[in-house]
Amino acid sequence: MGVRTWIDSWPVYRQLTGTDPLGRGAAAKSGRSARLAPRVATADRVVKSVCPYCAVGCGQDVYVQDGAVTQIEGDPDSPVSRGRLCPKGSASLQLTTGDAREHQVLYRRPHGTDWERLDLDTAMDMIADRVIEARRAGWQWEVDETRTRRTLGIASLGGATLDNEENYLIKKLFTALGAIQIENQARV
Repeated sequence: MGVRTWIDSWPVYRQLTGTDPLGRGAAAKSGRSARLAPRVATADRVVKSVCPYCAVGCGQDVYVQDGAVTQIEGDPDSPVSRGRLCPKGSASLQLTTGDAREHQVLYRRPHGTDWERLDLDTAMDMIADRVIEARRAGWQWEVDETRTRRTLGIASLGGATLDNEENYLIKKLFTALGAIQIENQARV
């Protein structure tokens, strides 16, 4: 590297001799920073989402490339968070890409000590069977000679990040099953 090249690469020299006397633009930019690109520049699309952690409901921009989530950032269009995320929300990318994420159903039998892998169809059938059995076991046709037609064997407690549409569908499902104990954490 020659002396002239070295001097030209010096930000103070560029600031004094160029068009950026305050050193806030081109004078402060190094060759390395000029080659940098945003980490979301290669994303195919951006999907709007809501942070899954607390009841605040901060908006998130989820960047997707080739069908995989590559980055999650705060949504500047969100009236709730205005582009900001707390540390948990900022780390929510690990929910989709983390090494600790399980990609198969794990089941531990009653009184068992080890987890076993199940295929999704088997797990869904087990859940359906248990819902039907809990409904049947807790079903009440009448209470104190008053027709009730309900079950006390099933209850639902929704999460705080569920939106109105999801809560509506959950309420419809559990009401159709005859459950009366339906609540949402957002009111707690």
